[in-house]
Amino acid sequence: MSDFSNTTIAAISTALSESGIGIIRISGPDAVLICSEICEDKDGGKVLDRMEAGQFRHCFVADGTEILDECIVLLYRAPHSYTGEDTVEIQCHGGIFLLKKVLALVIKRGAEMAAPGEFTRRAFLNGKMDLAQAEAVMDVISSRSESALRASRDQMSGRISEIIRGLRARILYETAYIESAIDDPEHYDLEGYDLHISEIVKQLKEDIKKLIISYDSGRNVKEGISTCIAGRPNSGKSSLLNLLTGVDRAIVSDIPGTTRDTIEEYVRLDDMLLRLTDTAGIRSTDDPIETIGTKKALDAASGADLVLFMIDASEYLDNDDLEIFTSIYDKKVIVILNKADKDIKISPADIYEHFRYCSDVKMAGMSQEDFLSKYPCIVMSVSEGQGLDELKSVISELFIGGKVQSSSDVVITGLRHKELLSSAYESLSNVLECIESGMETDIYTVDLMDAYRSLGQIIGEEVGDDLADEIFSKFCMGK
Repeated sequence: MSDFSNTTIAAISTALSESGIGIIRISGPDAVLICSEICEDKDGGKVLDRMEAGQFRHCFVADGTEILDECIVLLYRAPHSYTGEDTVEIQCHGGIFLLKKVLALVIKRGAEMAAPGEFTRRAFLNGKMDLAQAEAVMDVISSRSESALRASRDQMSGRISEIIRGLRARILYETAYIESAIDDPEHYDLEGYDLHISEIVKQLKEDIKKLIISYDSGRNVKEGISTCIAGRPNSGKSSLLNLLTGVDRAIVSDIPGTTRDTIEEYVRLDDMLLRLTDTAGIRSTDDPIETIGTKKALDAASGADLVLFMIDASEYLDNDDLEIFTSIYDKKVIVILNKADKDIKISPADIYEHFRYCSDVKMAGMSQEDFLSKYPCIVMSVSEGQGLDELKSVISELFIGGKVQSSSDVVITGLRHKELLSSAYESLSNVLECIESGMETDIYTVDLMDAYRSLGQIIGEEVGDDLADEIFSKFCMGK
């Protein structure tokens, strides 16, 4: 890891926007010295010279005889700070120009401008948190739902790290036993050990697999369920987007083809977060612009985790509906029969009869009950808000089994973590293959240690500068 012990860094830690308060954070060996030169009391005395760790004081930030602002200054002493270093925070009035001027003064007195994520990186390098906890810091900041915040807090509190350390400890114990038995066979017996280690490795694989499986739900919690609204023109797609967002986000018109491009919004439904995409109406057309919109709509549907297939129930089904369903039937689909406030002409039974003969031969033999279980069908009047609660319930059932995530559930939300868990799982599978092939015990210690190292990279115990640089570069300034 790079040496930072002789540098002091500073940055604005609050958003660069007009606000009541803005915070400048200074961390490093000269943080107190730098700030003591610019933080004065009303008589010009050095406020920080009279402060103890954990205290805050009213002060004036001054550049020589020029007073820049009336502030509050807070002092944290190493190692009892976020970074593990001496840290000072200056709370100013939240004007952008003012904050930049105070920061410039701090830099002028000897601090260096902090890189994105550098405060958290120092916390990691100083042992204040492990890498998994450090990664969770930005997830907490960017959380868009209660579930996402809960998962991020769990990771930042060390719950996932504790599980990973437990897995590593079991691997290390068995590896140490094997090495001891090889070096000292008189006191350590490997007779029948293959059976013992096989059971241990199978349990480790099972525990790791549970974490890997949790990634899909964890990704949905963190990023939101990728959801596409698709259907023919004038089926009510934009009206549904407006209903779910609670604002007139999309233009609604009786004229087919009003929406020509995709519109994306985040939508919270109770404890779920949807990354919602409203698309252009899909239909056969000679209009080149509408054709582009149709292609974009189909592309959006193919990349979504969930498709809300809108159908105008006041009209009969046609070939465009069948073509849309044929392109999305292999995904999670909720069929919405819209415009229930009018004289509707189709029912869920009609959906079953019309769509079950698409390209998947297996669906032709499905019962109506099984088909509508796979493709739930909801009758709605989007314009009147009818059926919204049922839609929420069906989405919840599809993605979280109808239950809000329990506070005891641990989920993996990062792709890096999933890939490293998968690598560890593969290494443990190699161990079982070695045992089944009758190889010598010392052969599979290599794979055991590979699994140990992969798990270590999750929490930063097996990590180099390049990876740390990549992770912390994604952080916001001042954090």
